[in-house]
Amino acid sequence: MNQATLNQTASPADLAARYLRSLQRRDFLSGAALLDGRWVANGERDQVIDPATGEEIADVCRCSASDMDEAIGAAERAFPSWRELLPARRGGILRSWASLMLEHAEELAILVTSEQGKPLSEARQEVAYGAGFLDWFAAEGERAYGETIPSHKVGSLLQVRMQPIGIAAAITPWNFPIAMITRKAGAALAAGCPIIVKPAPETPLSALAIARLGEQAGLPPGVLQVLVGDSIELSRPLLKDHRVRALSFTGSTDVGRLLLKGAAESVKKVSLELGGHAPFVIFDDVDLSKAVEGAMAAKFATSGQDCLAANRIYVQRGIYAAFVDAFASKIGRLEVGHGLEPSTDIGPMTKLSVAEKCRAHIFDARQRGARVLSSKIGRTLGPNFVPPTLLSDVTEDMLIARQETFGPVAAVLPFDTEEEVIGRANANELGLAGYVYTDSVRRALRVSEQIECGMVGVNTASFTGPPIPFGGWKQSGLGREGSRHGLAEYMELKYVCFGDLV
Repeated sequence: MNQATLNQTASPADLAARYLRSLQRRDFLSGAALLDGRWVANGERDQVIDPATGEEIADVCRCSASDMDEAIGAAERAFPSWRELLPARRGGILRSWASLMLEHAEELAILVTSEQGKPLSEARQEVAYGAGFLDWFAAEGERAYGETIPSHKVGSLLQVRMQPIGIAAAITPWNFPIAMITRKAGAALAAGCPIIVKPAPETPLSALAIARLGEQAGLPPGVLQVLVGDSIELSRPLLKDHRVRALSFTGSTDVGRLLLKGAAESVKKVSLELGGHAPFVIFDDVDLSKAVEGAMAAKFATSGQDCLAANRIYVQRGIYAAFVDAFASKIGRLEVGHGLEPSTDIGPMTKLSVAEKCRAHIFDARQRGARVLSSKIGRTLGPNFVPPTLLSDVTEDMLIARQETFGPVAAVLPFDTEEEVIGRANANELGLAGYVYTDSVRRALRVSEQIECGMVGVNTASFTGPPIPFGGWKQSGLGREGSRHGLAEYMELKYVCFGDLV
């Protein structure tokens, strides 16, 4: 029986088990944590669950607060030699790590889909995306330039140097379990900082697998450590210990506030990539088909579980009805299923709470007068599945217009004027990303300037990548990831004045 036939006849659980059995790197499933160059698997274990089936696919060790204390000590010992290593040598290790990720891309993608749920094709893209950050920062670490300041003092030379900040910690999310680690770790390691990674408890296998590849690439003991377990227990030592000088977190705004408060005690350098509530603004001068394709990409990538997802789709009234019809037709063709099934466009929500929030937003919108359009409603695959759903005639008082949904539920709202839609788009404390679709260059410049968010895509739903400064305004976070600005999150400026030179 060939693979295509097996995919059609196997149950989702059997299909997942077969894919996991196909892994050549059996150590990717060991569940051991990386602590000071040792793979530890003692003590209690936590289950890793396939969100599509509810079945256990592996178990991982549960690290303790004392393990985290040990990791901080190991990072402290590793810091001096890693800092002194030439940037080109550090970069070479990062490039080797990226190459190993690409060499094992299919196995890594299977792990991502198995524990996170996204379609396998998207998981493959994430692996390549994540490896790209390692390649980027390998080179960027060699360009951590300082500066010479024209002196205001006679006989003096003024310098500004960029130096690694020290031990860094990263707390990463479940929606991009590989790329969010490499985007943080690549920058920290290139800057000369050891880093301790605490991945999401829902998706530890991907993190541990790439850690094995990092070790294989030549990262010394204590330079990269990955500890898995209870988020609160493992976060406390990171927040309290003054030796941890930088903390990077991607996740909800509520948790980000708590971490920022905890980090204040030791005045850590904190970078936060928090919630999004992206407005997607479509003006009536744009080609309708391009706007529909853009909205599909911006809303349904990662099954809607993306902080960049279009959460409020504003359509100018002149093309509103035509857009809703065309958008509904496209949504109706999306296939829902296990991420390992080749035909799947929309996988399960990784967490039941996310699925329940999606259903609550649909219910609230229906009660308040929105039209609910979906050809998949009523099809039940499991509690974590949410059918791709279109809500039209949404108003600003509905939950979905006020909160991030984080799922495959698209809300469409009509508007009349440019001034009106800018005001509505900005009437929220989240400001991560926004989208503008128009054929007017002047309008594109005006609106992209006035939307209050850290990133804007004009006539495109694809704008992220290693060279860009990823981050938001307002309560969507602090600092930037990727680009030279991402490297700077793990470096300190040192000003030096040389006097009495003449």
